[in-house]
Amino acid sequence: MTFPETQLRHSLPLLLICDNLRDPGNLGTILRSAAGAGCSKVLLTKGCVDAWEPKVLRAGMGAHFQVPIVNNLDWETVPKYLPNDTRVHVADNCGFYAQTQKSNKATDHGWVCDQQLAKLHKYEEEEDEDLDTGASKDWLPKLEVQSYDSDWTEAPAAVVIGGETHGLSVESLRLAESTGGRRLLIPVVPGVDSLNSAVAASILLFEGRRQLRLKAAPASRGGS
Repeated sequence: MTFPETQLRHSLPLLLICDNLRDPGNLGTILRSAAGAGCSKVLLTKGCVDAWEPKVLRAGMGAHFQVPIVNNLDWETVPKYLPNDTRVHVADNCGFYAQTQKSNKATDHGWVCDQQLAKLHKYEEEEDEDLDTGASKDWLPKLEVQSYDSDWTEAPAAVVIGGETHGLSVESLRLAESTGGRRLLIPVVPGVDSLNSAVAASILLFEGRRQLRLKAAPASRGGS
C-alpha cells in the first residue's frame, strides 16, 4: 500500500504498539489519532481486534490509508519492525505496586489506582504461593515511572497502549525494560480509576509530537 506524500513527509520517529486492544471503536479512534499525530507506524500484537474489521474501519475515518499498520504480530517479532535504538515506553495511568514503593511523586499526586494495585498485589501473592522455587515478588520488569509531559522522546520512541480489560502484557513490560523505556503516567485526580485507552493514546501521541517538534525547532532556525 502507498501512502500520501504529505503524510510521509510529516511522519515522526514515533511509533505506536497496541497490546490486547479488543474494542473496535477504541482501536479505530487510536488509529485516527496515530495518523493525526504523524506516527510513522502502528504495530498490533496478537490479541488485538483485526485492524480491518468493519467497525474499526468506520471509527478510523480513513486513518488506515494514512499510516502504515502491521497486524497480528507475536511479541518476539515486534523488535524487527522498530527502528534501531528505539526506546519503548508503556502507557500506565495506574502503575504497579512495586513501583509505588519507589515513587513518592506518583503516590503524592494520586496518580495511582488503588483498586488495580490491590488486584495486582493479590495476584502477586497468589503467584508466590504457587511457586515451589521460592521466587520473590520481583518477577515484574522494573521500569522507571515518570510523568507523560517529561522528556521521553530523546531516541526513536514507541508507546505501548494496553486494552482496558486486560491491560498491559508482561511481554510489553519486558520489551520496555530491554530498551530502557519507562512507564508514562498521565495524572488523574484521586477517585478516577483510569482513562479510556483511546484517550490515553491520544494524549501521549500528541505529547510526543509536541516534544519532537520542539526539538526540531532549534535545528530549523539554525539552518535558516
